[in-house]
Amino acid sequence: MDEAPDDLRELPEWVKSLGLPAAAVAAIDRYWKPVWEALGDELRLLPEHPRRAPAKAPPAGAEQLEFEAVEELRPGPEWRARFEAMWPAYRAWYLRDGGSERPDLASCRKALERHMPELVRIHERLVALAGGDELAARLLSLYRPPGFVVGCSQGAWTRDDRPVLVRNYDYPVARLEGIVYLTQWGERRVIGMSDCLWGLLDGVNDAGLAISLTFGGRRDVGDGFGIPLVVRYVLETCDTVAQARAALARIPVHAAQNLTLLDHSGEYLTAYVGPGREPEFHSLAATTNHQGKVEWPEYAQAIRTVERERCVLALLDDAKMTRERFVESFLEPPLHNTGYAQGFGTIYTAAYFPTEGRVEYRWPGVLWEQSFDRFEQSSHTQLFQDERRAA
Repeated sequence: MDEAPDDLRELPEWVKSLGLPAAAVAAIDRYWKPVWEALGDELRLLPEHPRRAPAKAPPAGAEQLEFEAVEELRPGPEWRARFEAMWPAYRAWYLRDGGSERPDLASCRKALERHMPELVRIHERLVALAGGDELAARLLSLYRPPGFVVGCSQGAWTRDDRPVLVRNYDYPVARLEGIVYLTQWGERRVIGMSDCLWGLLDGVNDAGLAISLTFGGRRDVGDGFGIPLVVRYVLETCDTVAQARAALARIPVHAAQNLTLLDHSGEYLTAYVGPGREPEFHSLAATTNHQGKVEWPEYAQAIRTVERERCVLALLDDAKMTRERFVESFLEPPLHNTGYAQGFGTIYTAAYFPTEGRVEYRWPGVLWEQSFDRFEQSSHTQLFQDERRAA
């Protein structure tokens, strides 16, 4: 008998080659799918991004990602170079349902001016760097983009006047930009993980406000902005959780999303936002991928959202828990996932320390730190291997 393949994506064909009954073969074809592929007819993914060929190829079946730390206080050649590299993939993603499904440029500009006017000048600068392209201007507004889904866990530690916001980002490796930017587009310096070319998945500003997003577990897609731009807006314009709450109460978001916020005072908040409902604000220090209750059972079961939320809340309720141990827990199951072949692995853990103005990006056995006082333009290459393959 031939040995099982190293790459789990080839495993279904190998199992079928063992001479199984027709019913078993049909079941494999039906049920063996990566998490995101199985749910892809409901909400799709952000695009895959081009990568430089690694100096050393990763082991068979493993994936590798180079994270970059880039300081560019005002948008310039660094942003333009990365835009040019990623634009073909983003363009295809934006047009996947046809150009007529996306709003025209006038509507995009009007929405940005109405809801996030402080970003208009930066949007115009980015469009100029993109060559004045009309389609790029529409996409960069992130107004009513295609729906997309992510899976994450996050929690806010607030004891002992040493707050930290910790998050895991779980997603297909090839679809993360992997760029940590230090910018100063307005009054505040911001450090965060880039997404959608100028939005952020998570970040902190030099006023001491940190924020992180997760998908909210509802299928709805409607009027509003892509959440990475809203995260960027909050960090560009707000100093406290209270100010951020006021902003989130008035900005429409195009898909269900959860946001956890933490400021230098230890004030925290979780917001449930999305189309078709008024925003909800809760004094919760943790959230995963549902909004109080499960509304998409297939998705919730596939990514274990309830189990992960209970885990974070239990850690926060543990009287013996320390800040360092809380952060480390995000590098362990069930919060840390290694199902990379199934499209649901933890790509990075971020710990934002708002009173200290710094962030730690972590992987098992690895710590990569950046701060406002000492931001180093550097890179970190991380290997991702499915736990079952590694075993």
